[in-house]
Amino acid sequence: MDNTQIQSVLLKLGERVQAPSSLYLVGGAALALLGSPRLTIDIDFICDDISPSEPHKTILLLAKEMKIFLEPVQIERFIPLPDGSQDRTIRIGQFGQIEVFVADPYSIALSKLDRGFDTDFDDIVFLIQQKFVDIVILERMTSEALSRAHEFDMNPADVLAHLQELKTRLA
Repeated sequence: MDNTQIQSVLLKLGERVQAPSSLYLVGGAALALLGSPRLTIDIDFICDDISPSEPHKTILLLAKEMKIFLEPVQIERFIPLPDGSQDRTIRIGQFGQIEVFVADPYSIALSKLDRGFDTDFDDIVFLIQQKFVDIVILERMTSEALSRAHEFDMNPADVLAHLQELKTRLA
């Protein structure tokens, strides 16, 4: 899916949801809504995948019924969210009853730095080139996150290697 297709899917969902709801997107769909040309096969959103809120349960049921690949992600399980992450969300717009945001770009970048797939590096480079993320601030946030790596499934050596690879790609 590209930006237009994602917006169309969000509008279809928003037209069927009965109560006002919010979605905070992460992953490829979030980046597409910010202008990335990369396609995605699903829409990842921040949600407790074990005990979703009532609005999120409804949205997940509707998505399943509509054969939309909507994936709940509990990002705070994987990485320590940087301070101020809620203040850095980016409002995309209203889609029927659903207000859509892109989650904090630094949190997205940190989660992608942790994972380290080729597409993750491309996504972080996009965020930096489009000025959603500053590499110096990302480095500081990465250092702060690594001080808590033992609380998460983060391997500091891998994350530091991924950070070095990112810097190489930016050079």
